[in-house]
Amino acid sequence: MRAVIAPEPGGPEVLQVVERPDLEPAAGEVVVDVAAAGVNRADVMQRQGHYPPPAGASDVLGLEVSGRVGALGTGVTSFSVGDPVCALLAGGGYAEQVAVPAGQVLPAPSELDLVDAAGLPEAACTVWSNLVQVARLAEGEWLLAHGGSSGIGTMAIQIVKALGAHVAVTAGSAAKLERCRELGADVTIDYREQDFVHELREHTDGHGADVVLDIVGAAYLPRNVDVLAPDGRIVVIGMQKGRRGELDLGALLAKRGTVAATGLRSRPPAQKAAIVGAVRDRVWPMLAEGRVRPVIDHRYPLTEVAEAHRRLESSEHIGKILLTL
Repeated sequence: MRAVIAPEPGGPEVLQVVERPDLEPAAGEVVVDVAAAGVNRADVMQRQGHYPPPAGASDVLGLEVSGRVGALGTGVTSFSVGDPVCALLAGGGYAEQVAVPAGQVLPAPSELDLVDAAGLPEAACTVWSNLVQVARLAEGEWLLAHGGSSGIGTMAIQIVKALGAHVAVTAGSAAKLERCRELGADVTIDYREQDFVHELREHTDGHGADVVLDIVGAAYLPRNVDVLAPDGRIVVIGMQKGRRGELDLGALLAKRGTVAATGLRSRPPAQKAAIVGAVRDRVWPMLAEGRVRPVIDHRYPLTEVAEAHRRLESSEHIGKILLTL
């Protein structure tokens, strides 16, 4: 099978399409014949040498795929060969085949093209696990999502609106903000021109954000605390602008605030399976009702993987970038 690796750290030019042996499923695993793979920031970080795969995971890049079941390991009864599926991975997605624990496999929604379903697992699982399971976002509360036009941001807008909460987002261009409004964002803030603390307080009569979903990291930490409503929760899922910041504990205590930092890739399979199960039970009905859809920015063939990474790193995209096989 063809697969993509980064044999040494570097720019997109280091990515190589290589031949690897076809896969056989271990007990409890499903082999997926891949139709498409999602491209994520974590893949860029891995290529740059900043985010090595977890112990035991494939060195092939890629954290989510869609395709059809090609083979079943012993003990797997929830799927049949040929079923259309999508899956959350610890690695291995940029390939013609991937082996994944059955608990991390989802039926591909019949409402979507199978290729586009590759844009669902990572974003849907990240949004659900962080906003619902960690931050306990409730109906009527306000979410502030940084990077609202990203794959995670566009998914967060739709899921949060379907849950009956309010959404404010930050993004860096008029086109991105307009797309966020089309998806249902109540407040859109141009982080290049506007102060998100001031803007959100203006739009919420001084209340602020009950939950902040942050992909930026250290650079936003003080202002994320500032924008919090009483009993507010910050969930940090990225470090695009730094990993070390200063936290004013007095300000956090005054708001009875909480700061959580979470990751998805390194979780043990049982935790991933629980998240995937919750997404299947709660988010998949939203897809069936047409309330949630992956936003696809661009599709590239596997041989153009370097261009896909350049597109992601340009930050000009809106939604998900996919590799097709």
